[in-house]
Amino acid sequence: MRISVTAPARARAHVRAYVRSAPGTYSWLAILFVTVFAMHWMSPAFEEEFLRQRSTNLHELSDNPRRVLLSSALWIDGGGWLPYAALYTVFHAQAERRLGTLRWLAVAGGAHVGATLVSQSVLLWAIRHDLAPQSSANTLDVGVSYALAGVVAVLTYRIAPPWRYAYLVVVLAVYGTPLITGRTFTDLGHFTAALIGLACYPLTRGGDREATWNPATRLRAPTHRT
Repeated sequence: MRISVTAPARARAHVRAYVRSAPGTYSWLAILFVTVFAMHWMSPAFEEEFLRQRSTNLHELSDNPRRVLLSSALWIDGGGWLPYAALYTVFHAQAERRLGTLRWLAVAGGAHVGATLVSQSVLLWAIRHDLAPQSSANTLDVGVSYALAGVVAVLTYRIAPPWRYAYLVVVLAVYGTPLITGRTFTDLGHFTAALIGLACYPLTRGGDREATWNPATRLRAPTHRT
């Protein structure tokens, strides 16, 4: 009986501790929850124009680069909030806990900004060489997937070998395959973001954050009954 009474309390305490250990991740998720909720009250026509003004397309980047680079990471184009809550918990929260908030934010922000600038620069080149329509300069481009790709990639260094190399192969396959098969500018952005995350290896070094996660240790860990 004691276990049935205390187990829910322990679970709630564990959840609260986990959330507190990644304040940046869950603050960002809270903002996304508010913006997703707000979008449900917009008409389709208003929503499209509203998001377009916050998009990191060539038109908005040329007029308001700082504003749209920030605002584009606070909105989700389609889809629900719960899938992002799961992804943020699995990847962003782990990266923030292991790297620290400032280093995690540097990786996420660097991937978001860097991948946006690279993909849009290639798009500009394509437009100037008649390889993409002029209308591409004003496309709808918001979301948090570039930052997520960078964080997913940087977690490679927080996993002990040989598991690290298997994880790296999966990351490159997930973000590299669409670039080969689809070859869209968004695919290029995701792959670039993953490469930026891998290039952030220096941010993973130093202090207690040097410890890596070894799945084999977890598998060998003894279980205790209470």
